[in-house]
Amino acid sequence: MTSGHEDVILTQHTPTHELMSHTRLPRTVYTLFDLIRAAQAARPGHTALVDGNRRVTYSELAGQSARFASFLLRSGINRGDRVALYLPRSIESVVALFGIWSVGAVGVIINEVLKTRQVNYILEHAEASLLLTNSRLIAGIENPFVSASRTVLMDTLTFPESRPESGSDSSPVIGNDLALIIYTSGSTGLPKGIMLSHTNLITGAYIVADYLGLTEKDVLISLLPFSFDYGLNQLLTAVLVCGTLVIQRLLLHVDICTALVKEKVTGMAAVPMLWQQLAHSRSLFLKTKLPDLRYVTNTGGRLPEPIVKEIRRGHPHVDLYLMFGLTEAFRSTFLRPEEADKHPTSVGKAIPNCEIVLLNGRGEICKPGEQGELVHRGATVSLGYWKDPESTAKRFRPAPFQAGKGGIPEIAVYSGDYATMDEEGYIYFIGRKDQMIKSRGMRVSPEEIEDCLFASGMVAHAVAFGLPKNDVETTIVAAVIPRDASSFESSELIDYGKREMPEYMSPDVVWQLGQFPQTSTGKPDRVRIKEMYQEQTKR
Repeated sequence: MTSGHEDVILTQHTPTHELMSHTRLPRTVYTLFDLIRAAQAARPGHTALVDGNRRVTYSELAGQSARFASFLLRSGINRGDRVALYLPRSIESVVALFGIWSVGAVGVIINEVLKTRQVNYILEHAEASLLLTNSRLIAGIENPFVSASRTVLMDTLTFPESRPESGSDSSPVIGNDLALIIYTSGSTGLPKGIMLSHTNLITGAYIVADYLGLTEKDVLISLLPFSFDYGLNQLLTAVLVCGTLVIQRLLLHVDICTALVKEKVTGMAAVPMLWQQLAHSRSLFLKTKLPDLRYVTNTGGRLPEPIVKEIRRGHPHVDLYLMFGLTEAFRSTFLRPEEADKHPTSVGKAIPNCEIVLLNGRGEICKPGEQGELVHRGATVSLGYWKDPESTAKRFRPAPFQAGKGGIPEIAVYSGDYATMDEEGYIYFIGRKDQMIKSRGMRVSPEEIEDCLFASGMVAHAVAFGLPKNDVETTIVAAVIPRDASSFESSELIDYGKREMPEYMSPDVVWQLGQFPQTSTGKPDRVRIKEMYQEQTKR
């Protein structure tokens, strides 16, 4: 999930003693390829994935992943090589992921809504050795950074039904090794690649599976991209408990409800924009009886209280959880359902196997009610930023007040999120001090938007910022100084943004200025520019 947001989870409480009788893979699962092989051994004939009219069992999924691993080895992929996946959520993308992990390579999942500029940046920055995509998506990428000879079209790929090569059966990879790079926008500059180990991802799966009481009887619907850590976590938790993941790509409320009923879905995750659609008065979601639906979750931003009430009114057989997390550490806090009425605005306390402290500007633990930065230590703290030691050193620092083993301090993530804690230890999220834009559940760097606008050749300077449109949506504004004011048309730049950027990143408004106010260092004064726009729109 993205940094600096509140998650809401609605779930039916399942007593711990009821969970003990269900399938749960042993704690000896240390790597992600251990995960799929253990699931195959535990429940070989159980349905693992549903993708439209296609279904695969755990035995079939493990077998296909092993054969794909052999293909990767024959393609020259070695341990530690980065393999990029620019694919829709599908059986093929899941097979590819487990195949990548089986040979000790590193997955780089690229959201399918990204376009040429963003895709090529990730491919180049990650130094991808191979690109896995399909004919439709690659046709939209101009001059792909990865050559055609190192590009695999998964919709045309076939490989023999043979036993996997021995190299894919035994890997030197251990849990602390790099498994995945997730690209997410930082507070400034281009997207940062967050490095996640096998242990990070598996620990996150255990934690969430425990919170939600998942078992092999659960059927989860996949609506979120695998490039989003919580979307991927749904896949991993389903495999961990030997449950079923239903991949649903059509996101209209009619299609979602049809899938929920047809597949008897028990668990569902979405982002605020989608929940807004589902909770709309014309939506079928609130009107459809869903007796099998056991829990629903929100991530990627705050879910407004009216929407929460509508969901609970439409489906009263659920409990409420409030949660908080950031991609650099996956999940940080949760509020137990029995505390929701007493602490409705709290994000709860630390999740198991992690510690959360709030530090003030002097590096001291905050007193009750004092505002401070949230610092997270524990097994889900990621390995830092790929090829960015400077940003890693700023964000990932020695855990406060921890001596560490052998004098080597444990590393914690300093979130940049600010919160307060009451006398009972409940945490209340405040916000961030940076200029990040939260749009449609995604964190967007203003500088990334500006870089793309500069490339249009229409502007000499640009400053992007976000303003709340309502409880869920954000309006992205681009203040610009045109290269040629006499011929400049705002509509042309907006159209350019729609062509060159994904929907959640492209500006909604272009505001033309003759000059920008500057800071003492000669840079555009972002805060003042945003204030000027707000002052003008109030007139």
